[in-house]
Parts: sequence; structure tokens; C-alpha cells
Amino acid sequence: MLLDPSRPAGAQALSMLRGSPLVREVHDRIEDQVAELVGCQAPGESFGPQALDRAVAKVVSGRPDRYGRWAWYPWSGRLVHVLPEAEFRLVRTDRNRNKITRGQQQRLLLRRIGVIGLSVGSSAALTCAMEGVGGAFRLADFDHLGLSNLNRLRAGVHELGLEKSVLCARRMYELDPYLDIEVHRGGVNEENVGDFFGDQDNGLDLLVEECDTLWVKVAAREHARRRRVPVLMDTNDRGVLDIERFDLDGNRPLFHGRIGTTTAADVVGLSREETIRFLLTIVDGQRLSPAMSDALTRVGRTLSSWPQLASGVMLGAALITDTARRILLGEPVPSGRHWADLEALIPTVSTLPTPHGAAL
Repeated sequence: MLLDPSRPAGAQALSMLRGSPLVREVHDRIEDQVAELVGCQAPGESFGPQALDRAVAKVVSGRPDRYGRWAWYPWSGRLVHVLPEAEFRLVRTDRNRNKITRGQQQRLLLRRIGVIGLSVGSSAALTCAMEGVGGAFRLADFDHLGLSNLNRLRAGVHELGLEKSVLCARRMYELDPYLDIEVHRGGVNEENVGDFFGDQDNGLDLLVEECDTLWVKVAAREHARRRRVPVLMDTNDRGVLDIERFDLDGNRPLFHGRIGTTTAADVVGLSREETIRFLLTIVDGQRLSPAMSDALTRVGRTLSSWPQLASGVMLGAALITDTARRILLGEPVPSGRHWADLEALIPTVSTLPTPHGAAL
């Protein structure tokens, strides 16, 4: 909830919140934020302490209590004083310049990104939000946070059992309270997949697909192709990134043609063995890491699920965010599959020299 203290309704709601037991922490560093704003707007000017105080006072018109907005986070009980939206965004993304220009940043904030699957996908969503790639998001996942998810999700033990979609939205709102986030807590299914993609007025500009359900993987691409929405997917093994530019080619075959004419309806009800074979077709089983190749034969027997490491998830989030930014800015990024295999880029060797000074 965002409250404007300069308006009577906002001031009244703020007063009621402050006097209630719902608020467990008040965080007000608005003058520090305004000082950063002044520096961002005049980077070539050297402000002494008194000059900076005067500049800050001018921005807030002598009433810092009535300036900006208050963000109320009910899940944590925090009430936080922040800059107005435009000024907040300018300061928060100022260190992006000029890898991302201010003009590009404004264009990116007008884009809407959908993310299906918020285990691996949560890191991609958070990294996009952190970098300012997208100002509106749709998040979809039916699953809840389990203890085994904490090897790769940014969460705490106090959040076990929380819906992954809600957890991701909370992290994003804590980073930027001005984001527009829709949460599809039941995931994507046959009844709501059209709503997830939206209509002409609020349609997706890009989809990040990171779910485990075969029907959703195929159906999401069918809808993306129909709506001319580009799709990104990180497979979290050997740094594989898939780019499918359905926005450029509305007849492009799904998964680069690897599944032929198979449709979403065709993959409903597949057995575990058939599911694994289908996944191997999608990801090119011949190029999987040895650990992943071995794991796929053990899932459901000696392994509860396939392995995923935090380092691989974070790498995938970086690959997706960088590629999403370039696509949304209109750079000529073609469809294709790419590898950023860290073991190949930073190889091991059979022997190493003895470190200098080591005891013999």
C-alpha cells in the first residue's frame, strides 16, 4: 500500500497506521534519499554540508514529513518513507548509467514481463526488477516454498510454506514499491492461460518460462506464438539459454523445431519415462552435463528431483535479464540456443603447481 502524506486521505491513513499495532518498524530516511537525488541531478557539482542541507530543504519545501510516499508492507509490519515515483526510479537506477541510458530506462519501465515458474524464475524476476528491466510483471506458480528450495531461492526458514508467487512478489515490492505486479497463485492452466498473457491493452511484452509442467511449457509457447511474444528459458544446466523470437516470426516452430508438431494436448498424461524422454528432446540430451544426465535416470528412484544449484540459477537470471533488456530495447537478438558453460570457460586441470610458501 502506497500512501501520499500530502493528501488528506493519505495523511489520515498514515496516522491510523502509525497508531496501530500493525506497524512494527518505521523506516524514515527520506532526507538521505533526497540528498542522493540532488547528487544524481547535479553530478558535476560539489556540495558542502550546508549547501547540501539547503538543496534538500528546497526539494522538500521545508516539510520532509509531507514529501514523497510511505510504503506499507503488511507482511513485515514495516512502514517505509520513499521518494516520489519518478525521483525514486531516477535514484535507484542512477548507477545503471550509461550501460542503460535514462531514456532506455524509461522505455524499459513501460514493458510487462511474464514469469511462469518461480523456483528458477524467481531469480530472473528479481534480477529484472533490480536492473529496471520491466515496470510491470505477471508471476505464476502453484507451488509453496519447501525446505529443499532454500538451496537456490532467496528466502528464509520463517517463510516455509509460503506460496512461491507471493514470496517473489514481496521481494520485488521491497525492492521497488512502485512496481505493477499481478500474482497468479494457482499457476497457469487451461482456464487462465489467456488471462495470463493479457489483451491488447495489458499484454505481455516478453515471457520467461521456467516451469516443470510439460503442458504449461508447450501451451505457453503456443499462446506466445499466437500473441507474437518472445520467450526466454534458462535450463539451469551448463548455462543454456533459449531465445524464441515469436514476435519476429509468428510461424516459428516451438523449441526450435525439436518437438515437431507435438501440441500441448499431446503431452497431457505422459508417464514418467515419456516425460523424461520429452525433456531430453527439448534440451538436447547429448549436451547435458554428466551429473544432469545421470540424475534424469535416477529421478523417482534414488533422487527426489533433478539437481539445481544456486550458482546455476543466478547465472541463468543474469543471462535472462541481459537478453530481455536487449530484446525489449529493440536490439537485433535472434532466436537460438546459447551456452555459458562455466566449466568450459573456467576449466579444471589435472595438476596445479604448489602454492608459493606452502609447506613441503
